[in-house]
Amino acid sequence: MSRLLLTAQTAIPATFHDFLGNSHAVEGLRMAIAAGRLPHSLILAGPQGAGKYTLALMLAMAVECERQPRELWSTGQSLASYCGVCHNCTRIAACADLQALVETAVEAREGLKTEADRKDTRVLIQQHPDVLIVPPDPPQLLIKLGQVRSLIHSSQYLPSEALRKIFILTAANFMKEAANSLLKVLEEPPDYVHIILCAENPGELLPTIRSRCATIRLGALPVEELEMVLADRRQDWQPKHRTLVAKLAQGAVGKALGFNLEEYVAARADALVLLRSAISDPDHTTLFKMTETYRAGADGQIKTTALLRTVGLLLEDLLLLQAGTPELVRNVDIRAELERLAASVSFAWIEKASRGLDQVTSGMRRNLLRNLSLDAFAEQLAEKA
Repeated sequence: MSRLLLTAQTAIPATFHDFLGNSHAVEGLRMAIAAGRLPHSLILAGPQGAGKYTLALMLAMAVECERQPRELWSTGQSLASYCGVCHNCTRIAACADLQALVETAVEAREGLKTEADRKDTRVLIQQHPDVLIVPPDPPQLLIKLGQVRSLIHSSQYLPSEALRKIFILTAANFMKEAANSLLKVLEEPPDYVHIILCAENPGELLPTIRSRCATIRLGALPVEELEMVLADRRQDWQPKHRTLVAKLAQGAVGKALGFNLEEYVAARADALVLLRSAISDPDHTTLFKMTETYRAGADGQIKTTALLRTVGLLLEDLLLLQAGTPELVRNVDIRAELERLAASVSFAWIEKASRGLDQVTSGMRRNLLRNLSLDAFAEQLAEKA
């Protein structure tokens, strides 16, 4: 089994103070590093975009920094930090753009000469010899046995250039064999090893893995705080759109800052065409013109996925309006139209529409014709309206 070790240049927050939200959890981890008590096995849990991977890299930098800077907390306790400029810090920070690194790795794997080589090669990201990043391996997007075996093999050797060896697993979706294999090193990790697991849902992990790890949960930021962040960093957005993104991001700073507003608004416009056609437009001419644009190919797949996700969000908003909780509606900038739609359908219709949406999503996985599936879905909704 071979592996791909890649290089990249990017950046992460200059200091821990630039990490938005969850200050209490971050300060506790910094205190543990300064005292030499960082757990050998750690789960960073939180929603997508909460900053789990970024924080994992920052912790790695604080552990491995050549200068080992310290700050005093208000209680007088020492907090670990990092300089960001030493050889260890810069190499770890170069792993920040994980998606780009994984894409480069997959491209390099596809360029290997034989099918056997491609099949046996696993994606591993390593800029620093003592810090190994283990992402889900495409296309299945699972952490595989070969990756965990590489981790275990590396853990058996002392650090070569830093104080510790750090392994960051960026997701909780393991192949069964890989999860079982990871238990071997979690049960008795070497003193110089730290393993950090990033998990949106720790429940996906085996109970035996969870029981061997300390868990730090990164909570969601309030909508108001996210709006303040967006007001500072996305001044090109209108206030109503900043509010919209803050609600859609569900408290995740990274998700909010990286939100593709133009793509979402376009998908939502099509989703509204579909719902209007089903509820109040028996002609369906506009619907058919819209669905004709959902053709085969990778772009069509991305566009269809965005549409179906957006339809689901709109159905949730209709349900919230009918339940008498308008303050929870996410698409606040079109609330007036959503109220009109909610008044035109029943709870049973929304429930059946959600089930139909699941069926369409399942059909997309079986490569059914996208435009015909969407047309059939709209016709079903019209029958139930």
